[in-house]
Order: sequence, then structure tokens, then C-alpha cells
Amino acid sequence: MTASSSDDAKTVTDAWRAETKLVHGGTMRSQWGETSEALFLTQGYVYESAEQAEARFTGESPGYQYSRFGNPTVSMLEERICLLEGAEDARATATGMAAVTAAILSCLSNGDHIIAARAMFGSCRYIVEVLCPRFGIACSIVDGTDIGAWEAAVRPNTKAFFFETPANPTLELVDIAAVSKLAKSIGAVVMVDNVFATPMLQRPLQHGADVVIYSATKHIDGQGRCLGGLVLASREHIKRYVHDFVRQTGPSMSPFNAWVLLKGLETLPIRVKAQCETAARIADHMAAIEGITGVRYCGRSDHPQAHLVKQQMTGGGQVVTFEVEGGKPAAFRFLNALKVARISNNLGDAKSLVTHPATTTHQRLSPEARAEAGISDGMVRLSVGLEAYEDLADDIARGLAAARG
Repeated sequence: MTASSSDDAKTVTDAWRAETKLVHGGTMRSQWGETSEALFLTQGYVYESAEQAEARFTGESPGYQYSRFGNPTVSMLEERICLLEGAEDARATATGMAAVTAAILSCLSNGDHIIAARAMFGSCRYIVEVLCPRFGIACSIVDGTDIGAWEAAVRPNTKAFFFETPANPTLELVDIAAVSKLAKSIGAVVMVDNVFATPMLQRPLQHGADVVIYSATKHIDGQGRCLGGLVLASREHIKRYVHDFVRQTGPSMSPFNAWVLLKGLETLPIRVKAQCETAARIADHMAAIEGITGVRYCGRSDHPQAHLVKQQMTGGGQVVTFEVEGGKPAAFRFLNALKVARISNNLGDAKSLVTHPATTTHQRLSPEARAEAGISDGMVRLSVGLEAYEDLADDIARGLAAARG
């Protein structure tokens, strides 16, 4: 349930820019006229009569019944992200992985087949490669950059395509429009994990995707405070698949977390813009440093898919990946010497965060699977925060001095 019935929500117009929508969109005010969104910490709701309760449960009377599947604060978050993304409807979940699971399992059944790009977060790969087959859903893992690989993997029972773009941690891109065109020709649903790009830099629905997934834990919160996930799609898709899945299985978002994420959305454009600017400078700086190779950043002209970046993204993002010469020992020395960027497997934070994917986010993959995905023992993923560029550059120099031994 979204906040679209609110008088305040109706004041938002399509003519408003993203920054304005993220401050005012979806707001529902109580009789007290509060400035900030209200935090409704309640499990259930009371009814004026038994007849009203009956009508609420049959859907004849609009309103809330139980916060597991509908809450005013959560509704405001869902409405606001819809306005930004250009989606008709959304459902918030407790975590980003709950959103991935809900998006995939809600519309697939025993006997179906899903195709996924190989370059993806380790937990997403678990959902596709391990969990789905347990329920009789076959999967194929393909090179997401090759439309021919997607075509070759199609079966008569293929019902869904899933991919991240840019992918974690390699920043490999998938052509959303091309894959969506293929999916539509066979009646399959396209699901895009858009975490790295954020809705500020890429809107998959505009390129033909059917479902967009976010870990709101990342940029949407942006300050390391809480967990959350979001699934966005057409009103029909949410109603037919996602709503009942979330309602009955219970991966619901806490109203408190929804309130925190609403505050995060207000500053999302400012944070993403500043982080992109610094990340671009950091990527250029690192590309010229001895001891670092394989610098990859979506905003650089030497990105292997620079043409596709320009086609479907409006910015390079705030993640930079690179190789530290000397493999895992040198990469560990680099990480341990940093003072500004902190070691963490999270990203999208106001603080710069750095991690070693091979031993953290992707450690469950076999060495062969990591090699196939392009994740080496020397790879480091840097999520650029809001610190001064000069301090980050000094920090990198400190890390490199330690990496050289």
C-alpha cells in the first residue's frame, strides 16, 4: 500500500525535478501538521466497527490492517521512491537480499527457468544458483555482456532474467535495453539490481526492464544506520506477485527504518553528486600510480564498456575497483594501512569504505567462479564517501607504501 491517497502526496507533480520529489514526495501528514514525516510505530490498527474491519479485509474499504503488510511510514517511503524511479508501485522489505528474494521467488514456480549474469553479488548468486533449484526452478549463469549468451541460454520455460548493472565488484555492465528486448520476445520478466548506479544515475524501467531492486542499506540510507530493500515495478506486477509474497512470508521493513530511509532520500542527490565527483578524481589519480593496475571506473573512457555507460547511465558512480600488485598479501597490507577509508563490506556510505572482495563479499564462490567473474586476489573495491579528495589521495599513498613492503 502506498501513500498515493494522501492530499500531501497529490501535490507532487511530474514537472518537479528529482531533488524536489525526494524532499516532498509521498508525505502524509497527520492532524497535527508535522513538518517531518511521522513515525508510526504500531503493529496493528483499530476499526470503528466490525463492519469496517470486514470491509478492510475484503479490500472494499481502503486503509491499514497490520504493519507486516502496510504501514503509513513505510508507504511514504514506497511512494517517494516510486516518484524518483518512475515506477507505478513498490514494496519495501527488511533488507536488500529480502528484496532480491521476493522479486525472484514471487513470480517463479516449479518448472520455470531463470537466466542470470555471472557478475553479481555472492548472496544474489546463492539465490539464483542454490535456492531456486531447491524449489524446482532451473538456472543458467551467462556472460552478461554478451547478448548472444543470453539468447543461447533461453529455454521454452525461461520466465525471468536477473542481473546487476554495474555489477559488484567488477563494474561490468549489462545492456538493459538489449536484454529487455530479448526477454519481451519470449514473455520473460527482466529484473535489475540497480544498487551501484542508484536511481540518480540509471533508471532501468526507462530502458525496458520490468522490475528494479535496491538494497536501501547502501546509498539510499547513505550513512550506515539501517537495513532495507525495495522492489519497484508496474502496479499490476506488484499486485499479482510481490504484494502477497511480502504479506504472507513477512520480510517487512520496520517503520523506524523506513523513517530513516526517508531522511536519506532527501539528501541522496547531493551525496551522489559529490561522491561521483570525488570518485572520478580518485580513479584518474590511481590510474597514474605505480603499483596499481586494472583501475576500473564507470566514468572513465578506458572502461571496457564506456559506450554503454554513456547509453544508460548519467554518471560514473562512486565505486572504484583496482588491482594491487602483489596479490592478496599486498592488498591486505594496503587495506590495513588506511586511516581515512575504513575496511567494511558495505558501500554507498558517507564514509569511504574499502574491501577485499575475494575474501569477503565473494569468498563463498569457488576460485574458478571468482576467476570467471574477474575477481582476483589483488582486487580492491573502494566506495568513495564524502571526505576531501586530498585526504583520500594521501590515504591511498599511505596504503601503497605499505603494500610495497
